[in-house]
Formats: sequence, structure tokens, C-alpha cells
Amino acid sequence: MHPASSVIFFTTASGAGYGLLFLMGLAGAAGLVPAGLWSGLVGFALALGLITAGLLASTFHLGHPERAWRAMSQWRSSWLSREGLAAVITYLPAGVFALGWILAEDARGIWGVFGILASGGAVATVVCTGMIYASLRTIRQWHHPLVLPGYLLLSLYTGGLWMAVLVCAFGGDAFVLIWSTIVAGSAAAAVKWVYWSRIDTDAPVTTSGTATGLGQLGRVRMLEGPSTSKNFVMREMGYRVARKHVPKLRTIAAVTGIVVPFALLMVAGAIGTAGGWFPALLAAVSGSVGVVVERWLFFAQATHVVTTYYGAEAA
Repeated sequence: MHPASSVIFFTTASGAGYGLLFLMGLAGAAGLVPAGLWSGLVGFALALGLITAGLLASTFHLGHPERAWRAMSQWRSSWLSREGLAAVITYLPAGVFALGWILAEDARGIWGVFGILASGGAVATVVCTGMIYASLRTIRQWHHPLVLPGYLLLSLYTGGLWMAVLVCAFGGDAFVLIWSTIVAGSAAAAVKWVYWSRIDTDAPVTTSGTATGLGQLGRVRMLEGPSTSKNFVMREMGYRVARKHVPKLRTIAAVTGIVVPFALLMVAGAIGTAGGWFPALLAAVSGSVGVVVERWLFFAQATHVVTTYYGAEAA
């Protein structure tokens, strides 16, 4: 699949934003992070800003972005529609929770209820995002049981990285939040490693033989292509990333997304509120870059069954 920059930005930015909102809702309600004016302004501006920027970027991939709102009417059958509804609904408790955090400087009690509701909405929205891809049977790399856990864990991890910046800058239980982020990152890395191993070794679901029904006669090859020039389907669905580049990109994703952030989080935890926000910020930036590389691979390695119609022997 063609890795569109708008979709990559959408899934990474909104994923981090929802992960941060999830943690702010739970940590605030539990009293792990003290509510206050500046922590609230920075935290909610970052969380809701990432969410909103990501959702707006997702419309750039549409032929008519101005009609994006109409997609929400198909919530009975479309995960994309459900995602849109979940995203809009989540703004409501998140907004009330932000008011309590910033104006009342209180994130517990009744305000904490709205925080927990915002956390639940964040999880629901990320689930819908993951299911947009996991529900597509035509792409074996996406129709995989580890796609949804990967989306959830990476959202929690990147949100945790940005949460660590807030905790180190404005106070809170840095030990719990930093180590929770490391655990989430370790789990995300393990899931992603298994996922990569599986898509590399699993047999193709569709071949030119199964597509034509002639597979029992032997190897099926196309004599002549269906089109004399490139078309939209070939550009969008027929993208291929060279095999030699995949291991390098996976290594870059692992180092920038996991190894470097873990080391920087350790430094931030050791420094504490005296200046730990700076290595925590570097960890969040590095982790976000790593997830962008991972997400680029997620799209670039996807093979649609329609490519068998255009000459591919398997998908």
C-alpha cells in the first residue's frame, strides 16, 4: 500500500494524543499527578492538539475532505464511521475534565469521573482506528490478530512518553509513570517483533492461482497486463518496499522508538523535577520518530489482493 503521509501523521499523532489523554484521565483521578493551571494548559493543549491535528490530517487523504462528516452516518457497518463518532464524543468529557483540572485545579471527585470517561473514550477511539485496518480481509498484513494490540500499546507508550515530560516538569509520581511507560514500550516492542516475524513467514492468502481458480493446474502467470499505463489502483495498492530496506527500517524504528527513549527515561527519572523534563522531552521526540518509521512500514509492507490482477503472483 502507498504510505500516505497524512494517514501516517494521523495514526501516530492522534495515537499519542489519545494515549496522553488516557493517562491524564486515570493519573489525575487517582491523584498520581497534581492538577494545576500550567500543567493543565500544557497537558491538554498537547493531548487535544495532537488528537485534533491527527483527525484533521486524516481528511487530507479523502477525495472530498469537506464531506468527511458524512462518514459518521455509517456507524452501523463502518469502523471509520465509529472512529469519527467516538472521537467527537470523547471531546465532551475531555473538555469538562480539562476545565476542572485548569480552573478548579482539581482532577479527583466528580472531575475524576469525567477524566475516567475521557480515558474510556480515548481507548474506544484507538480501538476503532485499529479495527479500520484489522477488519480488512483483503490485506493479510492488516487482517492480523496483533494489529489491534499493537495500535493500543503504541498509543499507550507514546502517550506515556509525553506524560513523563509533564510529570518531570510539573510534579507527580514520576517513578510509577516512567516505569509504566517502559513496561508499555516493552510490551509494544514484543508484539511488534512477533507481528513482523509472522507477516514475514506466513503463507500468502491469495495467489494468482486462487484468484483465477486455476491453481490446481500449476503455476499461473499473467501473459499480458490489464492496463497499458499506471492507474490509481496500481499507485495506491501496488506500492512495494525493497526487501533490503525492511531490516534497516525496522532497526531504526527499534533504536529510535525503544532503545533511546528507555535510556533517556532512566536519566529523567534519576534527575527528577530538577531538570528531568529535558531528557524526557528528548525521549518523547525520539519515540515519536520511531513510531512514524514503524507506521510507514505498516503501510508500505501491506499487499492488497487486487495486485494479483495486475501481475503479482501472491498477496
